[in-house]
Amino acid sequence: LGSVMQRDCPPVLRERRMINTQPGRRSLCMNFRTGPMPNINPPFPVDPLQNSISPRLAGYWIALLLLLTDQASKYWVHEHTPYGWSQFVTGNFNLVHVWNYGAAFSFLADAGGWQRFFFGGIALVVSVWLVVMLRKPLPKLELVGYAMVLGGALSNGLDRALRGYVVDFLDFHAWGWHWPAFNFADMGIVCGAALVVFASWSHKPAEKPA
Repeated sequence: LGSVMQRDCPPVLRERRMINTQPGRRSLCMNFRTGPMPNINPPFPVDPLQNSISPRLAGYWIALLLLLTDQASKYWVHEHTPYGWSQFVTGNFNLVHVWNYGAAFSFLADAGGWQRFFFGGIALVVSVWLVVMLRKPLPKLELVGYAMVLGGALSNGLDRALRGYVVDFLDFHAWGWHWPAFNFADMGIVCGAALVVFASWSHKPAEKPA
């Protein structure tokens, strides 16, 4: 009887094992699958930025957060403090209210008015290009860098379109020398560009020795 039960065991992809249930009883055939168990759960990425949709959304959310933060801070300074206002914070940092008709850190601020349309056009072109770039799969640092530049460019471009100038309010100084006042959008543009350069450098393949 035991040999009959052994023949009943499927021979393909299964291992036949005879086990004794109790002394004096006949052996039973137990089937054990030898192949890998099927994965019934869908794969879940450990990092959401690895997903095909999440990177684009993450980049756009970073840009939107920077834009809203910068606009909210500029609105408060513009509406609640007079032009030329200065508030001491630390020995090397003041809050101020100044207007910038040029680019970041007051570049070309005294050019005569044409720079408003020039920098506005550049901001528009760069923003469109960055929106397209964020739709592509990018390394994390590069994605964050592009998103920060996009948020800063959009926020300063919005200032130029609505007011004709950019509101600056962060003033760092040392030994009587003041760095040109700037805002959160300027910080996003500079830090984002630095991240993009660093990401490109860190992912550069090493040259093989000759």
